[in-house]
Amino acid sequence: MTERIRLFVVEDQPKILKNQLKLLESFSEIEIVGTALSGEEALEELAKLPQPPDVILCDLGLPQMSGIDVTREVKKRTPAVEILIFTIFDEEDKVVEAIKAGAAGYILKGAEAERIVESIKEVRQGGSVIQPSLARSLLRHFRMPEQGKPAPGALKSEEEAEKERRSGAPPPPSGRRALTERELECLQIIAKGLSNNEAARVLGLSKATIRTHLEHIYQKLDVTNRVEAVTEGIRQGIIDL
Repeated sequence: MTERIRLFVVEDQPKILKNQLKLLESFSEIEIVGTALSGEEALEELAKLPQPPDVILCDLGLPQMSGIDVTREVKKRTPAVEILIFTIFDEEDKVVEAIKAGAAGYILKGAEAERIVESIKEVRQGGSVIQPSLARSLLRHFRMPEQGKPAPGALKSEEEAEKERRSGAPPPPSGRRALTERELECLQIIAKGLSNNEAARVLGLSKATIRTHLEHIYQKLDVTNRVEAVTEGIRQGIIDL
């Protein structure tokens, strides 16, 4: 049996929290290990747990200590804990701040339970979650001033890339290796906000293959997550939205 994901939920509205728990507890792969109605309570309760949760689902608009503050403090204390922000449409600037603070992604309030659980699994596996409806606005905040067209050799075929690997040719001067056509296609797909499952369906690949492509993309672009990968792709001019 697959190990259950230990989830901690932070939501300041008792009724919403109750509904969230009812939905999440219906999924056998999720184990609720704690809840809190405020950021301050969340930090207190987390400190009492015998072991940290795998993922924290945290409301962004908490009173006093915000979801951003909670994210920053949790990542400082326990960096391995992944944080998924629960947000609404008009909090784009705050979402950006939460991601800068260390959140692995965000899910919109009102999303179907299956989508929420899929996002929890995504961040638990080391991925990041970008929703299509906010992806463009989010990425504008991360854009670098210098943008242009793909540099010469920025895109290589799978065959060319394989020949380069076998020949032991040095990487480009920037220190970043060029993406293959399939990796670029994968990067463009995730830039639109698709999850690993959705990307796999669109590209006709397995989830495991998508994860492998993402790992290669992260290594080549010298980044650690989806947001950074897409941002770097835009900065280099190899993808756009």
